[in-house]
Formats: sequence, structure tokens, C-alpha cells
Amino acid sequence: MTEASSTPRERPVSPHLVTGGLGSPLLWRWHITMWTSILHRVSGVGLYVGGLIVAAWAISLAEGPDAYATFKSLLGSIPGKVLMLGLTGAVFFHLASGVRHLIWDSGRAFDIKSANAGSVVIFAFAVAATLAVWGIASMTGAL
Repeated sequence: MTEASSTPRERPVSPHLVTGGLGSPLLWRWHITMWTSILHRVSGVGLYVGGLIVAAWAISLAEGPDAYATFKSLLGSIPGKVLMLGLTGAVFFHLASGVRHLIWDSGRAFDIKSANAGSVVIFAFAVAATLAVWGIASMTGAL
């Protein structure tokens, strides 16, 4: 008969677990495709906020010049411009991420290298398109 050890054995760890800070287990290592997945959902929520802004714009137009002037002054303020900048970024990020999902739906680009490259392209497109729109708006005097 074998003898049992008096010290407890280390429990086995699932292969997908890694050790986080201070020895605490994490389920996944953070990587760029996780960020794009999370930000896709966040940008979708942002688009709902954008829909409310469009509804408020239409209501302010219907209520007359005073209400529209108030609406314009709110969106023309610094916080309003920051909100609109974020909304513009959300639109382009969600658009690019949606295109990636269409590519995935066709059965392509599922390997890790392609998925990571696609995520980099999504971030680059969202930043470049947002800066382009705001740059054009600035040059035309829309800001």
C-alpha cells in the first residue's frame, strides 16, 4: 500500500488559466481581439446614445428656433464636442468591426494572425476616419 503525503498536493489548473498579479488566477490573457470585442459592444451602446441625440435634435427642430439654439449651444460646448467626437469614433469603430464580423461570417480570417491584424486595422481605421471627419469639419468651419 502506498503512503499518503501529509502535505496537500497542488490542485491542477485548467490550461486556459494563467496567473495574474499577486498570484490570483485570471481566465484569459488580455489581447487585442478581446479589446475589439468589448469595444464593439461599448460602441454599440454609444450608438444608442447617438440615436437619442438625433431624436433630441429632431425634437428641438420641431419646437422652434429657441429650442434649436439651446440644442446647438449644448452640442457646441466643450463637453458636447467631446461627446460628438466619441460618438464619431464609435460609429467608425462599430462600422469597421461589423465589416470584420461579415468577413468572419464568410468563414475567413479566423486564424490568430488574421484576427489580430484585423483588430489593428479596425483601430487604425476608426482613428483615421474620426480624425479625417473632424479635420474636414474644422477646415469647413463646422466646428
